[in-house]
Amino acid sequence: MSFLPSVVHAEYRDKFRIRLTFNDGTTETVDFSGWLEGPIFEPLHKVGYFRRFFLEGGTVSWPNGADIAPETLYEAATREGRSNTYEDSSRQETIMRTPSVKRQKSPQR
Repeated sequence: MSFLPSVVHAEYRDKFRIRLTFNDGTTETVDFSGWLEGPIFEPLHKVGYFRRFFLEGGTVSWPNGADIAPETLYEAATREGRSNTYEDSSRQETIMRTPSVKRQKSPQR
């Protein structure tokens, strides 16, 4: 049997970010802004409504019936080489980082 992720705890951080804890202990702050497309997610564009999330069926849900599959959330939280978040353990907070851009090395002098 393969692992079925389930969100067991969620805390609002800021804007469209929620700190998620999964049933295997994985904890990460995930930016939901990339998923807020389509009519069902329209009300969530207002931060006040977005903050009304709750846990149901092992995932994050909202009063209008919107939710994100727990597998999708888990994949975002465990993605190798995360481009949207990283943990800064020296400050014990999650910091946003823009998607990685390949930088060219400057010529050595």
